[in-house]
Amino acid sequence: CVSISKRITEAAQSAAQTRATAAADTEQHRAVTLIKAWQAYRLSKSYADLLATPRYRESALFFLQDLYGPGDHAARDGQLARVIPALTRFLPAAALGTICEAIELDALSEMLDNRLAAQLRGRTELLSERFDRSAYGHAYRIAGTPAERSAQLVLVGAIGRSLDRLVRKPVLGGLLTSMGPAARAAGVGSIHEFLQRGFRAFKAMGGATEFLQLIDSRERRIAAELDAGNDTVLPE
Repeated sequence: CVSISKRITEAAQSAAQTRATAAADTEQHRAVTLIKAWQAYRLSKSYADLLATPRYRESALFFLQDLYGPGDHAARDGQLARVIPALTRFLPAAALGTICEAIELDALSEMLDNRLAAQLRGRTELLSERFDRSAYGHAYRIAGTPAERSAQLVLVGAIGRSLDRLVRKPVLGGLLTSMGPAARAAGVGSIHEFLQRGFRAFKAMGGATEFLQLIDSRERRIAAELDAGNDTVLPE
């Protein structure tokens, strides 16, 4: 738990520092906000098929909103610096590991969003209301982060497999439900709700292998096409 606690703390602090730095810079903050909004649109289009499939809908929403998407996880991450000891008391090691991976993913995603945003600074034509796939692809290639993008996908897969293992432990579902009031009282309500959403989504899916493989292959194909200069792989 000590090692996981340290990793959680470091990742949460990294994400918070990246957000704070961007918030203090008006132009950077504007660019980051624009990128996050466009990525939300892109993901909704890229995974429209999963969102429309009853078996995968809840898990797809969890990934697009809680993990891989551009949502604001500041409240969840902000709790962590204060409540690491409470986490180790309330949650089993497997659940702590999942949370750790999720916070590390958030820190990495914030860094990548800010690298993309840095390529848009001073580019009025790219920061217009007509921001589109060509502008995104241009920033993506100049940012030059293929290794980090690959690491991001590795973390997405790791979290998915962790959740898939957790739902195979029948006692954990009851534990998560029963610990809700205590978790909120201890100041870890957002973290507890995050775990519950993931647990419910993956339990309802009934096996995550195909789902995770589809996300990994689709995202790697999109990344390869973008690196090759083909922006048409993105939605208009």
